[in-house]
Amino acid sequence: MLARTLRPISKAFRSSAKYSQTAGLPLNEGSAAPLPSEDRAISSKVSSLVEEIANLSLLDVSDLNWALKKRLNIPDQPLMAASAFAPAAVAAPAAQAEAEAASDVPQKMTFTVKLTKFDDTKKIAIIKEIRNAIPGLNLVQAKKFVETAPVNVKEDLGKAEAEELKSILEKAGAVIEIV
Repeated sequence: MLARTLRPISKAFRSSAKYSQTAGLPLNEGSAAPLPSEDRAISSKVSSLVEEIANLSLLDVSDLNWALKKRLNIPDQPLMAASAFAPAAVAAPAAQAEAEAASDVPQKMTFTVKLTKFDDTKKIAIIKEIRNAIPGLNLVQAKKFVETAPVNVKEDLGKAEAEELKSILEKAGAVIEIV
């Protein structure tokens, strides 16, 4: 029973296989576009261009890049990492310049959260928070870590991360200092 149903379907597919998928035109068996490969035939014009470009100096390549961008009307694209910061830099360049001029002292970018002392009655809560803050510590290691106060909990944190960790540990009963 199944074989009877599949025969008409397979005949329909066999007859449509001779037609192009996109235009519905008959396919010529030998005229398919060649796949890209190592031994692809290149015209002499393209080959001479490749040789000329390969022999250019770095400055000439830079000039060629600029000329092609201008000729083809291609806008300059910033690097991906820089594009994430570009909107903030474009939004207020004057305000940023004033802020830099006003504060000649370089601002600290990384902070260290230091456990200076703790309340003995809240030691268990502090140990739990230390285990959450420092992945990979088991209970015994976290207990020894807390008992060796004053000790640096985390280093090289941003200001927001350091403030957040400080508030969490202070709620648990620790005395925290951001250095």
